[in-house]
Amino acid sequence: MDIFGSMLANGIELGALAVAVWAFVDAVTRPTPLYTAADKLTKPAWLGIAGGAVAVSFLTDTLGLFGLVALVASIVYLVDVRPALQQVQRGNPW
Repeated sequence: MDIFGSMLANGIELGALAVAVWAFVDAVTRPTPLYTAADKLTKPAWLGIAGGAVAVSFLTDTLGLFGLVALVASIVYLVDVRPALQQVQRGNPW
């Protein structure tokens, strides 16, 4: 692989890890009751999913099967769960 391809692959790996860490940190900082109020999985479930995504992103190739599953899980949290939690949080004084 040439230098550009290697840099691109490293950038994708780092980006996927950053997305997974962002999802995990966001899940940690949200109050527990928001998850049930937003009709989502529980906070421990999302912490497990997001934490697992961080571990998988750190330990495996992002373009492999497990890496892609971890990336998709992180993206689902950020584009589905996080906005729902924010919506509920705006309506409730947590």
